[in-house]
Amino acid sequence: MFASTIRTSLASSRKVTCSATGVGGRCLSGGAGYGNVRDQVLPTEQETERELFQHCNYPRTANVISAPMTYGQPYVGTDCGPRWLKEAGLRSMLSNLGWRVKEAPALDFDDFSVHKPPKVNNSAKNSHIVGEGTLKLAKLVEETIVAGEFPLILGGDHSIGLGSLAAVLKARPDVGIIWVDAHADLNTPNSSPSGNMHGMPIGLLMDGVLTPDEMPPGCEWVNDYPRISPDSIVYVGLRDVDSEERKLIRKLNIKAFTMTDIDRYGIGRVMEMSLGHLLQDNPDRPLHLSYDIDAVDPVFAPATGTTVRGGLTFREAHYVAESVAASGNLASAEIVELNPNLSDGSGATETVDLGLQIVTSLMGKSII
Repeated sequence: MFASTIRTSLASSRKVTCSATGVGGRCLSGGAGYGNVRDQVLPTEQETERELFQHCNYPRTANVISAPMTYGQPYVGTDCGPRWLKEAGLRSMLSNLGWRVKEAPALDFDDFSVHKPPKVNNSAKNSHIVGEGTLKLAKLVEETIVAGEFPLILGGDHSIGLGSLAAVLKARPDVGIIWVDAHADLNTPNSSPSGNMHGMPIGLLMDGVLTPDEMPPGCEWVNDYPRISPDSIVYVGLRDVDSEERKLIRKLNIKAFTMTDIDRYGIGRVMEMSLGHLLQDNPDRPLHLSYDIDAVDPVFAPATGTTVRGGLTFREAHYVAESVAASGNLASAEIVELNPNLSDGSGATETVDLGLQIVTSLMGKSII
């Protein structure tokens, strides 16, 4: 608690009010998230030890997949995240980094919402919509990987992880997963205190947690996909973990780095240990990065639905993305839970700007 208070106080003292405004009154901070600061979006020009994005065909192509899911949690607005990121200049920034950019049409999840489910399921709310929507996402992500492209998935709430992870596990069975989040998302309908499905994607896919007949309605398709092995995932940034999730993390011996570990070791050492765990047996193993913006302290990312004080600082948030990209093994990624409706104008813009900079960092942006 003491460390969390110090982190939040330090973060607050660094915050600068953004005064530059753009189209529609939106604050345009130039990329750093605070102040009128120009951000250089450039790839590295240094000799790197490993080829970046080695699992993608050349020329490197990023398929930007908009997954505006909002039914995995109770707040309207997470469906706006993809649009805001794209309007803030994502395509041109990726192009500046040397990527060929494809942009798939935004997935439509609302067409599933008009069909009333047989009965309300409060242990897995909106499971039919989430299930059908994430199956649609899974098919598109798998097609992208098979084509040799990099799937860059823009959420939406974190229930989309059910679809993206299922696809990655099928296309790349040896994938290693880095889950950057304040929460473990390891709940199931049997354990979730809220029934919100953005807290369940890992729980539904983790090997040995659910039997096939326990899969929530609408998600039965998951039974046809591979499961996550407990030793193939690493958590980074945990600080709000439910009781049953804690038990599972210990029981399954899942590698988890909490904010306490980041305070103790520093973010550099934590990322070394995270990557070392996943790559120790196969240095060329493909990696999937799932980045929930609520991993970042709400001083820097206030526009998200489940804020918890004491999160990653602005630079720590970037370093996580930079270090995974520098490994050369990053093969797919998603960013989730940006919700511009949950903060005032400047807070919403700061969160989107930070999200945009995290994405460009994981896609190869370098200072020199």
